[in-house]
Amino acid sequence: MTDLTRLTLAQVHALAWQVLRAHGVSDPQARAIADTVTAAERDDCKSHGLFRLPGYVSSVRSGKVTPDAVPHLHELAPAIVQVDGQNGFAPLALQIGCGPLAEKARRHGIAALAVTRIYHFAALWPEVEALAAHDLVALAFTAAMSYVAPAGGSKPLYGTNPMAFAWPRAGHPPLVFDQASSASARGEIQLHLRDGTPIPAGWAIDAEGHPTTDPAAALAGAQLPFGGYKGAAIALMIELLAGALIGEVFSFEASALDNHDGGPPVGGELIIALDPARCVGHGDRRRQLAHAEQLFANILAQEGTRLPSDRRYAARQRTPREGITIPRALYEELQRLAGRETT
Repeated sequence: MTDLTRLTLAQVHALAWQVLRAHGVSDPQARAIADTVTAAERDDCKSHGLFRLPGYVSSVRSGKVTPDAVPHLHELAPAIVQVDGQNGFAPLALQIGCGPLAEKARRHGIAALAVTRIYHFAALWPEVEALAAHDLVALAFTAAMSYVAPAGGSKPLYGTNPMAFAWPRAGHPPLVFDQASSASARGEIQLHLRDGTPIPAGWAIDAEGHPTTDPAAALAGAQLPFGGYKGAAIALMIELLAGALIGEVFSFEASALDNHDGGPPVGGELIIALDPARCVGHGDRRRQLAHAEQLFANILAQEGTRLPSDRRYAARQRTPREGITIPRALYEELQRLAGRETT
């Protein structure tokens, strides 16, 4: 069994911040990243938690990312706002863009945020969940580097190209899903490699195009889209939405620009927010919410079902009391990166 170290959520945030500050990441950038990493650990999303910190550090050490970038906010149209991340990490740029996007969505009924020149290394649910807290319906899309073969192909072309969706609820946390257009997230394969366990069949092919359950062979080969051509079509859509539409790179272009330091790729993110109250007549918002709850109730009436994000919300109730665990080897690596000695 892997030797584990237990941390409180406050310790997670402090450790993440200290690691980043030790490598010259500005306080605003470091706090935003630490917020994102802590949220992932809180919700038991290990592939986007402390596991990611060495990659953040590598991209600073290599000079790829500007560690003290100050994102710039621009209004491109009455209902479109852009945040230029100035070659920095994504979390701060996303925090800066959330409020203006929410305000525009409330004013116009629908609005979009284009985040450009960022290095995205996290899940998408934090940004759509933040918008749901403003009582908005939200969608988010981002690409990555070339990891995923197109349907019928055998060479990486698309990113894992995740998308996220949030629906606000009355008296409940929002319904949120966040999923890759590939059969698995990249980080899930990396965790299998770290832990020495095989990946499920159907996740990837090796460099020769043969199906594999070996995580090392999968990382050297290509991931597969979920549902064959259906997932590949979604990946293609996301390349266009998070790439050409907002003036950013495609995944294969991000790969060509990357220095292979193990850190995140350069790229963009598109977020769309809708004010649900503006989509129905006055007085119908309560009926709109109740109607959605009927759907959720019918889902849960079937044995074995749950709503997307229920697992995360259960972890969110548990981890403030119990803390989280990470492999001892990762903890010791992070201590070294923070400039501390381990015992």
